[in-house]
Parts: sequence; structure tokens; C-alpha cells
Amino acid sequence: MDREDLLRALARLVPADRLLTRAGALTAYESDGLTAYRARPRAVVLAESADEIIATVRACHAARVPFMARGSGTSLSGGAVPVEDGIVIALNRMNRVLRFDPAARLAVVQPGVVNLAVTALAAPHGLYYAPDPSSQSVCTIGGNVAFNSGGAHCFRHGMTANHVLGMRVVLGDGTVATLGGDSLEQAGADLGGLFVGSEGLFGIALEITLRLVAQPAGYRTVLAAYASLQAAGDAVSRVIESGLLPGAMEIMDRLAMDAAEAAVQAGYPTGAAAVLIVELEGEDAQVAVEFERLMGILGASGAAHTRVATDENDRARIWKGRKCAFSAVGRLSPDFIVQDGVVPRARLGEALATIEALSRAHGIRVANVFHAGDGNLHPLILYDGREAGAHGRAEVLAAEILRLCIRLGGSITGEHGVGLEKLQFLGEMYSEADLDCMRRIRVAMDPHGIANTGKKLAAPAGEGLSHGLHPLERAGVISRA
Repeated sequence: MDREDLLRALARLVPADRLLTRAGALTAYESDGLTAYRARPRAVVLAESADEIIATVRACHAARVPFMARGSGTSLSGGAVPVEDGIVIALNRMNRVLRFDPAARLAVVQPGVVNLAVTALAAPHGLYYAPDPSSQSVCTIGGNVAFNSGGAHCFRHGMTANHVLGMRVVLGDGTVATLGGDSLEQAGADLGGLFVGSEGLFGIALEITLRLVAQPAGYRTVLAAYASLQAAGDAVSRVIESGLLPGAMEIMDRLAMDAAEAAVQAGYPTGAAAVLIVELEGEDAQVAVEFERLMGILGASGAAHTRVATDENDRARIWKGRKCAFSAVGRLSPDFIVQDGVVPRARLGEALATIEALSRAHGIRVANVFHAGDGNLHPLILYDGREAGAHGRAEVLAAEILRLCIRLGGSITGEHGVGLEKLQFLGEMYSEADLDCMRRIRVAMDPHGIANTGKKLAAPAGEGLSHGLHPLERAGVISRA
């Protein structure tokens, strides 16, 4: 089957209004949240059933044509950029809750269900879905599974992998399999854990069984202001060393606060270089004891002053500022690059001081907002793409920050994934033997390598596949020659 035969086969699978082939209709699917990458697919299938997805994957497998599953396109690593002339399987219409069992604390959903919709469903029963990425009001569970998404509260509650009990999936060769089940206690290899975070290289999740957790009886949310970003980072180490396990610990620097304040008036302090948001959760008596300890630790850490949320509305305002930080930075700069490297918590202050020094050395502003509890940095590198060479200079700084994370014993990604953006750094973090093991696992799941080809692991040499020119190539940082 050639590519034209594939299009005819797809036309038999779905109605004409759900098979997009015109240039204008394809434009919206060329890129994701990282708009530096752009590639045009041959066609987009707007799937409405698991059977349509399975049939489309099998048709692509027969034609040896790459396919990519796409949810809301919020990926910040180029993970939802198609291969030139490949097929996009859009999952937004796969948005039904197939089963909700509050007694068993689980929900079975299709991949196009929006993250926050799961909590909205569970809330009347005193439950919620814990992973809470900043894009949770629009990102989908299928995308969360692909990239093992986290969020502000992942320090205590873990990532998506900790909340997926089971899945029904279609692998890259069209095989349909059930991974895991309804229980945390399962026999055999954790194949579901292998699938989560695979960035679509193994196939597509058709049904996902999610673990729900009980809403805490109470919260205490504290905002501590610091005279320097490094001091705020060092305070995180003090909290961790004390043995406290907050629900969340987040840091924002002055630039990020200014942007969020302009957007939502969160009430952040005007004179601080950085703020640390710490949220305790649990039974009231437990939270009361931990709160006293926390306030003592923050006082000893050099906090200029602290603010405690007075009620639920005040708490929501603090978090609204943090959640909107990425989009709000658009008020400060027409363009920005966001990274998500990770450093050991003990070296957080050192990493932040180095990023500030790199920012000064390059003459490029960097706004910092990140998950401090697990050392997951989110430096927002601000630039104006209308200026000649500005994007290339920003990419050079982004590369230095990633290499800093590797040198400090961390990772090139905490939750955004490798995608296309960090592909060239994987070999700096892992040995060739490690990468070879990853490739062999991928081949076992997808023998022809057509599932989200070229993401996370490089496409085989000589395949002639393209996602467009890598920004670091344009900036002269890397070469594929």
C-alpha cells in the first residue's frame, strides 16, 4: 500500500468531514505549544471511536507511513509536531468518561478527556485527580499519559504514572493490548508504567483507568518573600531536610511575579526578588502541627516576610497567579522559550544563581517559575523573534541551562518530555548502551518505527523523515552532519 492507497483506505474508515487533507485545514496541526517547530502532515483523522483509531494505525502500519496521536497540542517540547507527509490522529472527540466508580476511587476515560474535567466529575464525591499541570484546563489525559505529566502538587502526589492503574492501548503495529487493571496491586511486569511517558513511541492509549484520591480535610498555603532567588532555593532544601512533606512547593522570581500580577492580581509582594509558595495539606490537626514547624523553618531561612492565605478565595488567587505564569509572561516579551530541566534539590540554590549569571552574560532576561519541591526548573527565556538572530541567541542560552542540569547530576526534562527539542541532548545524559536498550524496547512495541517517529529517540538514519530544521541547528549549536 502506497501513500495514495493509504488516503483512499482512510477515506473508507471515516466520513469526508473527518478526514482533513486541504492545506488550510491542516495548518492548525502543523505545530504544538513549541511553535519553533512546524511540519505539515498528509492528512488528519478526527477519530470518534477506538475502532477508528485501531483501523487507522493498522492502515499506517501496512503503508509504513508514520502517524502521530494529538490531543490539545499543548506539548512544550515539539512532541505533537507531525512528520512531514505523515498522518495525525486527532483525539479531541474521544472525550467520554466510560466508567466512574467513586467507591472504588477510579475513573475510566478516553484519551481526549481534559485533565481538569476528571476532578470536576469527582469533586462532588470528595475526590479529585492529583496530577495538575499548568495547562490542566485544556490538556488531555492522553497527552498526560504520553509525557508523564506532573504539576505543582507532584512533589507529594507523584506524576501521571502514579495515578494510572491500567490502559487499553493499540501498539504501533496495530496490536491491541490491555496493560494493568483496576488495582494498585498487580501481578507481572509493570507494562503500564513502561507505556506512560513513552511520548507516543509505543502507540496510542484508547482507554485509561485513573486513580482518584480523597480531597484533603484542610490546607495551609504560605507565601514567603526573599531578597534573592538563591535564598528561596536554599529555603526549599531546609524544608526538605526537616522531614516535612508539603503538598506543593513552588518558586517564582520577580519577572514571573510581575507578569502574573499584571494578569490576575494575585497579591504577590512588590519588593521581593523571589517568592516561595508552600502548601500543606491533610487532617486539620496534622496540618496545624506542620504549619508551626514550617513557619519556624521559613523564619530561619531569611524570609523577608510571609503571607498565609486567609481563606479558600485567597488560596485560589495565589495559585491562579502561579498557574497562569507561562501565558502571563507574554505581557513581558513577544516570544519566549521554556525549559524544564531538573537538578538535585540540594543544588537548587546553586543552579538558580548560575542561571542568573548566564542570563546576565548573554544579555537575555530569564523569568523563573518552577516546581521547587522536586527541583524541576522552568526558566522562561525571553526574546523578540522580530529581531535578527534573537531566537538563535535564546536557543544557545537554553542549551547552556540544559547542560548545567546534566553537570549538576539532574535531567534534561522533568515533565515536558524530550520530544524534538531536547533530542540532541539525550546522548549527553545517557550512554550509547542505554540508548540502544531504549531503541530495542521501542522496536519490540513498534517494529516499523512509525508511532510518533523521531520524537524522544532519533529516527533511523536514512529514513528521510523531517520535522523541519532544529532551532539549535539554525543557532549553530548542533549539527546533524
